Amino acid sequence: MKRRALVSVTNRDGLAELVTALIQSNYEVVVTSGTARTLQVSGIQVTSISEVTGVAELAGGRVKSLHPNIFAGILCDRDSQEEMAELEHSHISPIDIVVVNLYDFASNPTIEAID
Repeated sequence: MKRRALVSVTNRDGLAELVTALIQSNYEVVVTSGTARTLQVSGIQVTSISEVTGVAELAGGRVKSLHPNIFAGILCDRDSQEEMAELEHSHISPIDIVVVNLYDFASNPTIEAID
């Protein structure tokens, strides 16, 4: 099974190098829209989080990863056959790596700063 990484960052220093290394290590990289735009400039192909959730980003882009297809993939107990069967039945892939850095919303509360 191909491994999966979720990447959603505000500070994008070194992002292209990190994602390239993940892809070379056979990860499917799932990203939010702002992160995707940065990677597309570098010609790096990734999977949109909306493709995984089946839902467009909401609330002006502030709600994007709050979805069972994301949280179940992160929180599942891989040692539990029952939980892994639930994921498979629901067509949810486990998420092996989560890469995030949070925005400083207090000092810059604009939507552009969020993703």
